[in-house]
Amino acid sequence: MTQAIDSLIQIADRFDAIVLDQWGVLHDGSAPYPTAIAALNALAVAGKRLAVLSNSGKRSGPNLHRIARMGFDPDLFETVMTSGEALWQDLARGRLAHTTFYPITSAAGDAEDWADGLDITLTDTLARADAVLLMGLPYATPVDSFREVLKDARLRGIPVLCTNPDRASLRADGVVVVSPGALAHAHLEAGGDLRFYGKPHRPVFDAVQSTLNLPAARVVIVGDSLEHDIAGGHGAGWATVFIQRGLHAIAFAQGHDPVHAIIRLAKAEGAPLPDFTLSRLE
Repeated sequence: MTQAIDSLIQIADRFDAIVLDQWGVLHDGSAPYPTAIAALNALAVAGKRLAVLSNSGKRSGPNLHRIARMGFDPDLFETVMTSGEALWQDLARGRLAHTTFYPITSAAGDAEDWADGLDITLTDTLARADAVLLMGLPYATPVDSFREVLKDARLRGIPVLCTNPDRASLRADGVVVVSPGALAHAHLEAGGDLRFYGKPHRPVFDAVQSTLNLPAARVVIVGDSLEHDIAGGHGAGWATVFIQRGLHAIAFAQGHDPVHAIIRLAKAEGAPLPDFTLSRLE
C-alpha cells in the first residue's frame, strides 16, 4: 500500500540517491515550485546524492541550464539524464545506422542544437530521410498537424524515434498540454515502426543507475507520472515517490484521501502503485 509522507527527508535515510523528474516535480516549465529548492538543499545537506531523469527531447546540458536559470544550484545534481541524451549517445556510439532525420520539434533550432557533434543530416523533406526524429510539438499546435507526416512515414517504412514519450506535460498555472508521446502512441497503434527513448523504458533507468554505481534498492525516483516515473522506477527495482500536485493535480483537488485517489488513477492507467506519495516536493 502507498504510504503518504510529509517530506522526502522523512524517508531519505533509506536511500543513497534520489532521482527527480523535472516538470511537475521541480518546476512547471517556467518557475520552480515554492518549496522545491529548499527541499533539495536540505537533502544535499543530509548527504543525499541527487540526479535528474527527464523525458526531454533535448540533451542533458540544456536541461541543466534550464534548471539553473530557475534558481536551482546545478552543483546539487550528480547527473542529468534525458531521453534526448540517450538517443544522442546511441548515435554517437554507432548503435543506430540512421543518418538522415526529419525532425519534429517544439521550436526552431531545437534539432540543430541537439544534433551538434553527430555525423548526421537533418532534412525538411521526408522523402530524403531514413528516420523521423520526434522531439517535441509546437505549443498550441494541433496534433493532427503532424498525423499526415507520420502516415507518410508508415507508407515509406521510415522508423520514428521519439525522445519524449510523455503523452501530456504540465505547464504554468496547471495547464496540461499534449506531448509527443500521444502522437507516437497513435503512430504505433496504426502499425508504425516506433522506438521510444525515455521513461518508462528501462535503458534510461539503467544508464542513471550505472552512473550512480548503486544497487537498485538504494535508489528512489520522485515523479508525477504513474505511467512513466512510477512504472519505470518500479520496473528498474527502485523505490518510488508520487507527487500529487503535478500532472494529475486535478484528481486531488477535492481534498479526498490521496491514497485512494492514487489507487483509482493507477487502476485506470494500468500502472503500479507508488511506495510513497507527497503533495509536492518538500
